[in-house]
Amino acid sequence: MYLFSINATAKTTHGEFTEGEQAPFIVYIDFKDMFGAENLAKLFVMAEGFTKVEIEKRKLIDNAHIPDNPALAKDPQILEALAKGYCVQAFNAH
Repeated sequence: MYLFSINATAKTTHGEFTEGEQAPFIVYIDFKDMFGAENLAKLFVMAEGFTKVEIEKRKLIDNAHIPDNPALAKDPQILEALAKGYCVQAFNAH
């Protein structure tokens, strides 16, 4: 599983983000190939109504180690990504 720290710009006012405001995301992608995972992460953020998607950081988590780590094994975003293949989490920048 890959975790990406992403910054993106809101195309329109969307939820708590106003048009043109930059928003931080963490995107969890359960995919074996980093190139594919990066592109999926960008597409999922774009599907939420954001543009200028830039990946700031990348991290690989070995799925085999998730059950051995209590913090990871109980993390709701990781559990969602394992169940459906991805999880997108936006953070309010205010």
